[in-house]
Amino acid sequence: MIGRIPVLDVSPRVDCGTRPAKSVVGEPFEVSATVFREGHDAVGANVVLRDPKGRSGPWTPMHELAPGTDRWGAEVVATAPGRWTYSVEAWSDPLATWRHNAEIKIPAGIDTALVLEEGALLLERAAPGVPKKEGRALVLAAAVTLRQAELDPAARLAAALDVELTRILTRYPLRELVSASRPSALQVDRERALYGSWYEFFPRSEGAVVDHRGHRAPVSGTLRTAAERLPAVAAMGFDVVYLPPIHPIGRAYRKGPNNSLDAGPDDVGSPWAIGSPEGGHDAVHPDLGTIEDFDAFVARAAELGMEVALDFALQCSPDHPWVEKHPEWFTRRADGTIAYAENPPKKYQDIYPINFDQDFDGLVAETLRLLRYWMAHGVRIFRVDNPHTKPVLFWEKVLADIARTDPDVLFLAEAFTRPAMMHTLGKIGFHQSYTYFTWRTGKQELTEYLTELSGEAAAYMRPNFFPSTPDILHAYLQHGGRPAFAIRAILAATLTPSLGIYAGYELYENAPVRPGSEEFLDSEKYQLRPRDWARTDSLAPLLTTLNTLRREHRALQLLRNLRFHHTDNDQVLAYSKRHGEDTVLVVVNLDPHHTHEATLSLDLPALGLGPGDLAEVHDQLSGAHYRWGDHNYVRLDPTQQPAHILTVRRADS
Repeated sequence: MIGRIPVLDVSPRVDCGTRPAKSVVGEPFEVSATVFREGHDAVGANVVLRDPKGRSGPWTPMHELAPGTDRWGAEVVATAPGRWTYSVEAWSDPLATWRHNAEIKIPAGIDTALVLEEGALLLERAAPGVPKKEGRALVLAAAVTLRQAELDPAARLAAALDVELTRILTRYPLRELVSASRPSALQVDRERALYGSWYEFFPRSEGAVVDHRGHRAPVSGTLRTAAERLPAVAAMGFDVVYLPPIHPIGRAYRKGPNNSLDAGPDDVGSPWAIGSPEGGHDAVHPDLGTIEDFDAFVARAAELGMEVALDFALQCSPDHPWVEKHPEWFTRRADGTIAYAENPPKKYQDIYPINFDQDFDGLVAETLRLLRYWMAHGVRIFRVDNPHTKPVLFWEKVLADIARTDPDVLFLAEAFTRPAMMHTLGKIGFHQSYTYFTWRTGKQELTEYLTELSGEAAAYMRPNFFPSTPDILHAYLQHGGRPAFAIRAILAATLTPSLGIYAGYELYENAPVRPGSEEFLDSEKYQLRPRDWARTDSLAPLLTTLNTLRREHRALQLLRNLRFHHTDNDQVLAYSKRHGEDTVLVVVNLDPHHTHEATLSLDLPALGLGPGDLAEVHDQLSGAHYRWGDHNYVRLDPTQQPAHILTVRRADS
């Protein structure tokens, strides 16, 4: 039912309010609504934000977002994790109505005495709602002045229009006919759910010994040798170390190098083919070490200020203990064999997918047991492999159970799939999602996609931008060389708060297994791949700079504050992020092969500047300083400086 003052179309509201919108501690987000009333009397509106205990904080006044639209909005911030609510209150504003009428009638000499008395009465009614320390006496004094007949009417009115009085009554308004929207839920998570820099590497490749001449068997790295890589990862500024599955790997149908079907006795197989006689999802591969070695790895990462994210792949090899203990968890084909994983024309004979329709409750219980096992060993972030191939209801139950007892545990959905599924996974509890960023390389498609992600979708889906993964090597990186890797890293680091880098990216590994394929040649999924981290041409310094800027600038840690600026060259993309006085402007050459010039037209209000203002901009990559106005010339050479990352402040006059 519509209230006395209509409050309509409250946003964000996920699935008509049946699911919570998302935020993190300290993240500003806008609540908006359509507010109006009959006739010409003024209305006001505010947001009421209630914490998980139902306590209301100071309400936030709303303003009309565009004059004449009746669309009101305000930014609010939740200060602690948990399930909050927000609602919009609309109300008649008799003082604003009186001011508007008085400013017309008093100069015209219409009903002067009556109008001034009505104002005095309204101020007397408003005064009890103003705390004494906040200016109640000033409100009452203005009422007295309005009644001083010996004064000129204009002077009496001026007392009621005083700037300080207006500020007080804006904070403590006289509200009539208050009408509230239905409360909407807001799930507030810890900051890492929105902002962080991930680094993915295979422990078995760190410290591995490979004899390329084939004279002796390769030797796997271990969790202990992998821990020796952690200081270098931390030095680049990463917050999260993500490990692919660390469990025993099956022998049956084990894949050889480059996904071949003829694995030799020394081939290590894919970590996603989980399970062998040595154990399943709750075991550590013997070549990597023991659970105590894993605990030491997690502890070392924590010492360096990093969290460990663990891959959770709900599938198994034909050798997994589940195959014998729980045959009901698998699909049998007409010939009696268990169906292996397929994504035609791709075949994954070394992996059995799970059938969720024969023992749903049993699978929920086992999944929770496994997650809680690794949580007990220090894992508070899981990257979930292919969640879109499992029932949404399954994940909803699992994630709700974990959130009930451990709301700090985060889940990243690795779901490169249709939008409806990606969006729904975010709505039912996944904290982050992989995205289509890998395939968005042009200016228009980046602008459109990021407008979506930072706009309406931000209420339920948080993106994590991985320029590449062990599965995906886009043609842009294959053919763009070192500049392409630099450009994509800059975009990932500055467009969204969370990014992920797969080991070897800093060495710009770009060889595909065959022309037209997005698979890596000699993919680390199927073989050990030790690397020369001492190479002097590494992109590690750039990654370090980007992560440093992300930590220093709060504006880069947010998603909803992204704004695009016009350039007259389709190969030059410009955008900014602003939080308070912190403003970062990025201009990127999207072409890794050629230098491009453009005229950049700035949206000055988006930068916190007014019409005609000049900006002092400082390039954080080159150190150069510029003074820019509305229109500015840029020239970007992809081999020397593919982008400007600029801090912005108003120039001194």
